[in-house]
Amino acid sequence: MDVERSLELLWRDRGEARQSTRGRKPKLTLDQVIATAVTLADGAGEATVSMSRIAEELGVGTMTLYTYVPGKTELLDLMVDAVLAERDLPGPGDPRPDGWRDQVRLYAERTLAAFRAHPWLRSTSMVRPVLGPGLMAGQEYLIAAVSDIGLAPRKAAAAANSIEIYVQANATLFAETAQVEQQTGQTTDAWWGQRSVFWEKYFDVERHPAMTRTWESGGYDAETCEAADETFTFGLERMLDGIEALVDPRFVL
Repeated sequence: MDVERSLELLWRDRGEARQSTRGRKPKLTLDQVIATAVTLADGAGEATVSMSRIAEELGVGTMTLYTYVPGKTELLDLMVDAVLAERDLPGPGDPRPDGWRDQVRLYAERTLAAFRAHPWLRSTSMVRPVLGPGLMAGQEYLIAAVSDIGLAPRKAAAAANSIEIYVQANATLFAETAQVEQQTGQTTDAWWGQRSVFWEKYFDVERHPAMTRTWESGGYDAETCEAADETFTFGLERMLDGIEALVDPRFVL
């Protein structure tokens, strides 16, 4: 992978990305190539996206695409960053929710929406992320939300990173659920419904008394999607409670 070329393409709004000037005038734009690749990935997963398939959709020869992007690895980076940019989080000076907690909730809401709309995003690495404007906008937004509430700088950075990791980990689970349902044509609730015999025949209430008490008192009454949303919200709010407990109340909005 050509790292410098990949970064140049990701940050092409800072200047024209290199493109061949030989031959005929380009028929396409890089944004068209990326958008087509994203649409294909949304329909069947990023593993099915190939340069030849994209070229077919755009009505050009496969080799034509290589005048826009070096290869699929760099294209995947561009795809990831494009859908992260769809979160359209407020930038410096833009209107945003008044309280820092509401700002974090907005980040979470839009990140989850991006992963649900593009389930293949779950392959995005949190360890070696795509260093493009879409990712950076999210990180800038989060650090801005927590940097002025009375935390020391390193604690503010740790808080922002913790929120990002928590949200992306859950977004990945939601994306996996959507992807599996898309691939199998079966909802998660239907999958569990087919396994009801497990609870009737194999589940041992004496070996699982805490689970049994929770079940009998209605703790597991929610359907799968609702339970996942409740779990995510509960965890996020408790994380924000913990951060808030560390700050000087004079700073909290």
